[in-house]
Amino acid sequence: IFVIRNMITIGTIASFINYVRQFTRPLNDLANQFNVIQGAIASAERVFEIMEEEKESEDAYEAIKIDDIKESLEFKNLWFAYENEKYVLKDISFRVPPGRMIAIVGPTGAGKTTMVNLLARLYEIEKGKVLIDGIDIRKIKKESLRSIIGVVLQDTYLFSESVRENIRYGRLEATDEEVERVCKMVNAEGFISGLPQRYDTLLSDGAQGLSQGQRQLIAIARAVLADPKILILDEATSNIDTKTEKDVQRSMLNLMKGRTSFVIAHRLNTIKNADLILVINEGAIIEKGTHTELMEKKGFYYNLFTSQFGEVT
Repeated sequence: IFVIRNMITIGTIASFINYVRQFTRPLNDLANQFNVIQGAIASAERVFEIMEEEKESEDAYEAIKIDDIKESLEFKNLWFAYENEKYVLKDISFRVPPGRMIAIVGPTGAGKTTMVNLLARLYEIEKGKVLIDGIDIRKIKKESLRSIIGVVLQDTYLFSESVRENIRYGRLEATDEEVERVCKMVNAEGFISGLPQRYDTLLSDGAQGLSQGQRQLIAIARAVLADPKILILDEATSNIDTKTEKDVQRSMLNLMKGRTSFVIAHRLNTIKNADLILVINEGAIIEKGTHTELMEKKGFYYNLFTSQFGEVT
């Protein structure tokens, strides 16, 4: 209106608007700095939490080294609770010879992952024992124990490095030929050959250019390269589609050959061939046996299976 009446010019209005923006800019900058500070405080809290974390207990003076499982792996009357909470594992007992596939199934929060964490001594056992060839794992050096354990998790962490170096992380001294051999073994060679620089292709942070199934194949190749005697597969196929799952499943079968394997799964069709299925509920083993034996019982496992795949005829 003022411009139409020739009371002020357009230039004056433009200058006024520009001055207003400049006037509010320090306030906006201050608000942005406040957000940065809040983010830094949150990050610092996480860093200090790690710095204040209690150091792992030292190995016993008489602790020994092991490099294989020759006779058996046994959980014996195992109980465990986090700090002062109620027990999340209650009187867990089972024994298997080496080279067997053990599947652990049950509802979320039943204690499945806690079991395998205790095997790797990520937590210390409160009551009971875990025995390898009759030796309490607390009498085995942690570094030695963990060197024979390989893990493939639901979410695979890949570094901002080449595909080759991500796989070699399983065994740093491995040659290029060994890396390529295990990739062929686990069916990862196909998609790697399609990458711009094959094994030398650099992965971005989080490997965003790869599908979940491709990331899992790299994780499986990494585990095969490490050649573990005990293998832990924790929901390794839960985040991938059915078609990709079949490819990953074939790779996992190659990985499990000759190894004592613990498979935690919600998709029960992936563990039908397990030598032993442990059904966990509220921290206790309520059923155990093969798939056929548990289906014949028509108990908890039967109900879980039929809830996913319908009634078995």
